[in-house]
Amino acid sequence: MLFYLTTLNLAKFLYEDAPTLNENESDRQVAAAIDAWKHTDFLCKNYILNGLDNTLYNVYSQIKTARELWDSLDKKYKTEDAGTKKFIVGRFLDYKMLDSKTVISQVQELQLIQHEIYAEGMTLSESFQVATIIEKFPSSWKEFKNYLKHKCKEIKLEDLIMRLRIEEDNRTSEKAIWNQTIESKANVVEHNNKNMMLTVNLVGDTKEWWVDTGATRHICSDKKMFSTYHSIEHGEQLFMGNSSTAKVEGKGKVILKMTSGKELTLNDVLHVPDIRKNLVSGSLLSKNGFKLVFESDKFARTYTRMGLSWSLTENTH
Repeated sequence: MLFYLTTLNLAKFLYEDAPTLNENESDRQVAAAIDAWKHTDFLCKNYILNGLDNTLYNVYSQIKTARELWDSLDKKYKTEDAGTKKFIVGRFLDYKMLDSKTVISQVQELQLIQHEIYAEGMTLSESFQVATIIEKFPSSWKEFKNYLKHKCKEIKLEDLIMRLRIEEDNRTSEKAIWNQTIESKANVVEHNNKNMMLTVNLVGDTKEWWVDTGATRHICSDKKMFSTYHSIEHGEQLFMGNSSTAKVEGKGKVILKMTSGKELTLNDVLHVPDIRKNLVSGSLLSKNGFKLVFESDKFARTYTRMGLSWSLTENTH
């Protein structure tokens, strides 16, 4: 509106008081100038009124001069702007990410709110934006959230978004593999001299192992879990299913202890510190005489809790 009034050469009437004629003055030129000012001010005032909503027209139409009208509107909407700022900041602070939507799409929603904050004349530092986004990760991203929070080096916003895209692509690929190959709890056949059946669980929630029928090698990220170990000096690379690579730092034997007291020995386990999950190769187990049996429903529950229950069954043949 201010630009429009400026093009009409009427903006000065928003800041000028009406001229007055002293009691002792009767100059016709002065009186004519006052009449001309009042006429132009009337035009300016009605240009402003014409831009208002019909519900506001009757409220402000009784105001006498363009300056009084402008000041009244300015005061009203500056107050409303302050309320709008508080509302936008509240939306930003209260925003919560959900597991039902992709993290990237929710980051984009947060960025839209940030642009609204910028439009209101407020600023947010990049480090604050990064910390806020990390803090708002959904519950299923808790492990990745803690990983980012404990990094000493400060992360830029662009780098964070790039990492989120890679992480989300990896999770999508892993989920697709699990949906295709694992529909239930995995059962392993253990060869002993006695015929017996027992159900056991892996010991320790923090040392989780996942049966991956698509993995060609056993993989462990924790060097402390190896009972025998030797380093690999030539920088061997492990190729992932999503076309990425990870450095193999060593190789050795890992003994998995069960709650029943049984032990499962994995040979030639690769030590890959960058891997997020310890993997037991389903294909290697099968090649070594183990039988993998899938039962619907039960495994799905342990999978969602990021745990793994195994049934070890004796081969009676």
